[in-house]
Amino acid sequence: MSAAHPPHPARTLRAAYEASAAVVAGLGDDESWLPTGCTGWAVRDLVFHCLQDAQRGLVALHTPADGDTDRDAVTYWRDWRPDTTGAANGRRWVRVNASMFLDFGQLRNLYLDTLAAAVHAADAADPTRRVATQGHVLTAADLIDTLAVEATVHHLDMTVRLPSAPGPSAEGLAAVRAALDGLLGRPAPPDWSDAHYARAGTGRAALTDAERAALGPAADRFPLFG
Repeated sequence: MSAAHPPHPARTLRAAYEASAAVVAGLGDDESWLPTGCTGWAVRDLVFHCLQDAQRGLVALHTPADGDTDRDAVTYWRDWRPDTTGAANGRRWVRVNASMFLDFGQLRNLYLDTLAAAVHAADAADPTRRVATQGHVLTAADLIDTLAVEATVHHLDMTVRLPSAPGPSAEGLAAVRAALDGLLGRPAPPDWSDAHYARAGTGRAALTDAERAALGPAADRFPLFG
C-alpha cells in the first residue's frame, strides 16, 4: 500500500515542525491561555497534544514492524473522525494532563526539545522501513508525512488568536492538500487556498453554498477527517 507523499518527507516534517516551533518558542504564559481552533482547548492544551503526537512519532520511528502495511499517508486519516466519543474523551484527557504543567515554560521547552528529536529521527529513518503506530503499520515515509499534516493543521488551530504569529510552512500545507485530495479522490476547487482547504477539509470551516455547489455530491463527505 502506498500513497503519494513528498519526495523528501523528512524535509516536509522539518519545515512543518520548525514553523510550529517558531510560534511556540515566542509564547508567554498569558498567551498560552488563549483559545484555539480546537473545541475546548487553550493554546497550552494544544501544545501538549502536539507534544504527544511528536512523542508518538519518535517512538514509532524506532518501532520496526513485521507484516504488510495497512495504512498509508492518505488512508491513515480515515480512522480520524470528528464528534465521536473517542474525540470527546481525548479532549478531556489532554486538558487534564496539560493542566499539570503549572509553568508553561516547562511545557514549551519539552515541546521544542521533542520536536527537534523527532526531526532528527525522521532524517535518519529509512523511508521504506515498516513501522508501527496506533495499531497500524505504515512505511516510515508515510508516517512522517502524517506527522507533518497533523502539525500543520494544528498550526492553523493554534494561531487563530495570535494574528502576528508566523504561519505554517508551504511544505506542510502542500502535504495537507495532498492528503485531503487523496481522501476526496480528486483535487479541490483550484481557487481554494491551502489554508482554507485545510480548514474546510477538516471541519474547521463550514462549506458555503457556492462551495457545496462546486463540489457536488462530494460535499456531503466533508469533513474528510477531523
